[in-house]
Amino acid sequence: MGMLRKLVASGVAAKVVQELQKPQNQAKIKKFIRDYQAKNKRGGGTAGRY
Repeated sequence: MGMLRKLVASGVAAKVVQELQKPQNQAKIKKFIRDYQAKNKRGGGTAGRY
């Protein structure tokens, strides 16, 4: 069972790497990172959230 799990995990990892190399996906990732960083700068402290 462990060997099958490793095989599936390596297949999933290979697919993720292929998708990350596509230019349209790179643009989406960069936009997500920019939006996330902007949200964190606006948000102030995290003291009262929990």
